[in-house]
Amino acid sequence: MNFSKVSFRIVVGALLLSCSSYATRVGSRAITNQDSSLTYANPVFEPILADPTVFRDPSTGVFYAYGTQDNWGDGQGSRLVPILQSSDLIHWRSVGNALREKPNWKSKGGIWAPDVVQVYHQYHLYYAYSTWGDPNPGIGVAVAKTPEGPFTDQGKLFDSKSIDVPNSIDPFYYEDQGKKYVFWGSFSDAPTQGTFGVELTDDGLDIAADAEKFKLAAGDFEAVIIHKRNDYYYFIGSKGSCCEGKKSTYRVLVGRSSTLKGPYLDKQGRDIAERGNGTLLLKGNSRFVGTGHNSRIITDDNEQDWMLYHGIDTQNDRVASGTSRRVLMLDAISWKDEWPSVAGDTASFAPQAAPYFKK
Repeated sequence: MNFSKVSFRIVVGALLLSCSSYATRVGSRAITNQDSSLTYANPVFEPILADPTVFRDPSTGVFYAYGTQDNWGDGQGSRLVPILQSSDLIHWRSVGNALREKPNWKSKGGIWAPDVVQVYHQYHLYYAYSTWGDPNPGIGVAVAKTPEGPFTDQGKLFDSKSIDVPNSIDPFYYEDQGKKYVFWGSFSDAPTQGTFGVELTDDGLDIAADAEKFKLAAGDFEAVIIHKRNDYYYFIGSKGSCCEGKKSTYRVLVGRSSTLKGPYLDKQGRDIAERGNGTLLLKGNSRFVGTGHNSRIITDDNEQDWMLYHGIDTQNDRVASGTSRRVLMLDAISWKDEWPSVAGDTASFAPQAAPYFKK
């Protein structure tokens, strides 16, 4: 037996264990492999960052992640749109809440599924205001001078009754050819169900005059993002149950179109405006379930694309408050024949190469 090799393996193993333990204490897991390149293993933050949106501040290169209002079960009560900060997508720290108080245009509900973007020289937080089973949820917007806020509410853009779309939640902001849009919509089987888009004013704070909503997908989708790559626009959304602990069935599907307003077709050429269609991008497995509601796609400095999303660890699926423990997850996206894919079509949990960003 070669004792020098054995000693080397023991030392490396100890270093791996030490780095992994340290990262877990700060809310993520990162390790360094034998050739000193950075790797990571999911989740990248815990206990909760549900419905994540991730934004990179162009002036500093720092990433900010925002999540749905939730009680993390740590005695600090319900966090009103928690904010995380990172320089590399794998090491995250909590830096507070985006809102100091709930907006006053609705009497009750939670602030869900935030989407944060920079519009001109300020930051916009588009959010859903809803209760479970709410007959009239809506979409609002708040603004701030910095990504860490605090954000000041600007009021309601619309609610379900005024825009005639049931379950009007999960906003997503997008700019295309000089115009600004918000996309939204969530699960419903009502005749007017679906994911829709509508043009916004130039300041992004109201619906544009005479704007008419347009439908992109059926009401078995929610949590839309739009991603433009080469000649296609991609609709990426979630189906299934998000929040039933280890019983959650959330998964991510995709369609694509040559125009922003669609039609969006899956690989089989089926229009996702009809229920049951869409091409699988990501699903759960024996370790993580409820995988979905992904962020915008982020490209690192090696031109590798990444997707952040939430998932539920089957071995630890709820926090002390009873809330589903929706941890923050990260996986690489590859492209084949102009279609996105994640390795194995499922959430990873083994160590793998981390994103690369120049210092």
